[in-house]
Amino acid sequence: MELLDKVYEARERIKNVALHTPLMKNENLSEEFFAQVYLKREDLQPVRSYKLRGAYNKIVSLTDEEKTKGVVCASAGNHAQGVAFACHKLNIKATIFMPVTTPPQKTKQVKLFGKDKVEVILKGDTFDEAYGEAVQLCKLSKAIFIHPFDDEKVMAGQGTIALELLEDSSSPIDYLFVPIGGGGLAAGVSSVFKKLSPQTKIIGVEPEGAPSMKNSIQKGVNTTLEDIDKFVDGASVKRVGEQTFEICKNNLEDIILVPEGKICTTILRLYNEEAIVAEPAGALTIAALDFYKDQIKGKNVVCVVSGSNNDITRTEEIKERSLLYEGLKHYFLLKFPQRPGALKEFVNDILGPNDDIAYFQYSKKNNRETGPVVVGIELQNKADLSGIEANLKAKKFTYQYLNGNKDLFTHLIG
Repeated sequence: MELLDKVYEARERIKNVALHTPLMKNENLSEEFFAQVYLKREDLQPVRSYKLRGAYNKIVSLTDEEKTKGVVCASAGNHAQGVAFACHKLNIKATIFMPVTTPPQKTKQVKLFGKDKVEVILKGDTFDEAYGEAVQLCKLSKAIFIHPFDDEKVMAGQGTIALELLEDSSSPIDYLFVPIGGGGLAAGVSSVFKKLSPQTKIIGVEPEGAPSMKNSIQKGVNTTLEDIDKFVDGASVKRVGEQTFEICKNNLEDIILVPEGKICTTILRLYNEEAIVAEPAGALTIAALDFYKDQIKGKNVVCVVSGSNNDITRTEEIKERSLLYEGLKHYFLLKFPQRPGALKEFVNDILGPNDDIAYFQYSKKNNRETGPVVVGIELQNKADLSGIEANLKAKKFTYQYLNGNKDLFTHLIG
């Protein structure tokens, strides 16, 4: 049976559980990109992400004997919530492994959706480490492992999004942007479009710090990344699925890598302009539009907003990453004069009228003319950076620009 047939079956299984989410035209994005841009609002699912589709389709398909053994899964958050929701509804016990780095908001939501049917265990710093622990438990307990992406029934569940898109679109879809973590969504959706709308170009989107699918496709073999940036926790894995890799390498038109800072800018914009609370993985596809603006002009474009499980405690980090990416915040390590009035002179002589000191760390050194200072300067216009550097040189400040020195920046700023 082809995956498309399994998607049709999945639609019947999940129709009373997962919502048929709206496809909404976004006027601001449409005007900006001179295109018809629509958002598929999977953030409006009961568990606030599309993961409910695949998780429920897989679990409800288990035999009665398998259900009595209970299920196990590993997840950075959204798949765990889908599994928890499904297990509570179906009265099945679940053990859910999540990375220690998972935002507390997500672990709380898992317990909320699963109630007494779910035990959450935090293990490892990444999805891959939590996955290893989950697989080990399955070997010992004979429980059924519910893979977050590399499973045909999970892919089929995610693929039901494509059926809804084709049903709801009044015009043919020219470009469809889908986020990629392990590849389950991209594999399921692209398999449907390949058969039912082959003219649609499917563009996968990964965070720049975790390009596991793009890297694997370029190499021609599924490859494990040695190190990843875990910021986009819903789409950051070191290795994509074996099945999803085989499907995506044949079905995707392209894969775009989006810098984490650009994703943060998009998160803030969606909140401020659209009242959409997108998590980093949920903002991926919209952040990618800038990198495809020439190709999508005049076209019908759909972006899957995959989830809204954002942790409010991450807001300051999101703002910081956005400002750094946009060139509006800059850090310097300076040799600063140790005398009265030096700071006032710095403000008057170095900063422009619209610049602001957002960070200042100073340790006084006795019996020295200068001491080390780390200063963060926030700009209103990124072009003003050249004026600050010119002033520093004119006033004979010895300094290091920290933004471009990742190791030193991380050590001094955190």
